[in-house]
Amino acid sequence: MRKSLDHVNQMADEPAEQVFDAIHSLMHLYRAQRHNDLRDGPRDLSHMEHKVLGFFARHPGSTQSDLAVHSGRDKGQLARLVASLKARGLLEARVDELDRRNVRLHLTTEAQAVHQALQRHERRMVNAAVAGLSEEERGQLLELLGRIRLNLESQP
Repeated sequence: MRKSLDHVNQMADEPAEQVFDAIHSLMHLYRAQRHNDLRDGPRDLSHMEHKVLGFFARHPGSTQSDLAVHSGRDKGQLARLVASLKARGLLEARVDELDRRNVRLHLTTEAQAVHQALQRHERRMVNAAVAGLSEEERGQLLELLGRIRLNLESQP
C-alpha cells in the first residue's frame, strides 16, 4: 500500500516539477542569450559588470556602499568590479562636495551609450519572447508567477 501512495504522490509532483523545469529552462536560455550579447557587445561586459552599470544608471551619484546595500554582494567583489569599470573608462568617481569622505559614482558618456544599447537590445529580446501572447495572457502569466512567488516567500 505504501508503494502505491508514493507512486501517486510522485505523479502529483510531476506537473509542479515540469513548471519549474520550464521556468528554469526559460531563464537559462534568456541568460545565455544575454551573456552572449554582453560578451559580443562593444565592451565585453560580464553579467555583474552589466548589473553594476545598471545600478549606477538608475541611481547616478550613489556610492559603492549604496551598491553593496542594494545588491547584498560581497564588498570586496564589488570594489574590484567598480575599480575595473573605472579603469576601463565606464565609471567615474566624483568627490561629494558636502562630505569629501564620500565618492559618488557616475556612468561615463561611453557607459551611458553602452547601457542604452544593451537596454534596447534587451527590450527587443523580451518583446520577441512574449510575441504572440495577448495582453490578457501576459497578465495571466504575471498573476500566476506572482502567486508562485508568494507561495515560495511564505515558506519558513
